[in-house]
Amino acid sequence: MAYITLNKKHFFNNLDIIATLTKTKDKIALVLKDNAYGHGLLEISSMAKEYGITKAVVQLESEAVKIKDLFEYILILADTPKDPQENFCYTINSLKAIKTFPADTRVELKVNTGMNRNGIEMAELQAAFEMIEMQGLQLEAVFTHHGCADEVHPLYEIQKHNFSIIKLNATTLAEQKGFAPLRFHSCNSAALFREDTCIEDMARVGIAAYGCLKTPFSSKEDMLQPVLALYAHKISSRYLPVEGYVGYGATFKAVQELMVSTYDIGYGDGFLRILSNNYTTPDGIKIAGRISMDNSSFLSKEDQVCIFNDAREIAPKAKTISYEILTSLKPHLQRKIVE
Repeated sequence: MAYITLNKKHFFNNLDIIATLTKTKDKIALVLKDNAYGHGLLEISSMAKEYGITKAVVQLESEAVKIKDLFEYILILADTPKDPQENFCYTINSLKAIKTFPADTRVELKVNTGMNRNGIEMAELQAAFEMIEMQGLQLEAVFTHHGCADEVHPLYEIQKHNFSIIKLNATTLAEQKGFAPLRFHSCNSAALFREDTCIEDMARVGIAAYGCLKTPFSSKEDMLQPVLALYAHKISSRYLPVEGYVGYGATFKAVQELMVSTYDIGYGDGFLRILSNNYTTPDGIKIAGRISMDNSSFLSKEDQVCIFNDAREIAPKAKTISYEILTSLKPHLQRKIVE
């Protein structure tokens, strides 16, 4: 069966680089949503704990439950308590959502500073604090999310300015309400690498930790190393005669006699179909024909091929971004940690 390798040395190298930017491991909150960006939730979490990461970010409570014993603090981005644990903290994404959290729930308040996706509006900050107080919630932090940290766009500076206002106003409101001092955070991977220093209390780091950050702003990302590589095993081989065809739709036609082999990887595993007839592996092996649900054919006789070992390289060929390449990889693929 096709499988994935996770390079621990590369992962720790990336975390070392991130830690130099945050100044301390304690500020790193590793983003583990969507099966740790396709890398494997439990595999990455176990390595992160070994490295000394104490904070994690997930999308759902069900993800948090699986790693509850590996981190001191887990921020849940888009769920409400069903099986709350002592180290879980839930995100408030709207005023309406505040009433869905039971009293004493640990929460962080997300504020929309210009991305216009999730979070309360800036003008709703005081109302949110009042509702949080009435609901009896434990407000621990206020945060926002950048929409253009990895692009040349004025929105990045606009959001930074807006969040600076939010921090001042939220600090005042927290003092008035008798809340404990709040934490503030806005940096994702791109924002962290874009800035010279991390002055906030936490950085939510995902794609940089996995070695696949790509931005126009920082040379520091060149030191990052991709953690994940995808491999496939040969199912069968045959000689293809001149004018022989391969795969559905007969879209590949041999102009000379060729050796072609079928491997156990397809779009059902997350190897995107758009790469059909238009992909070459890192070792120079060309694909032949359309990618099937469970199979792909390559001009090779090798027993095993490396499909890709850097999502940044394959993404442009698939007309997408490395995030989609990685999160498309299905959970049923075996993930092996290698040194």
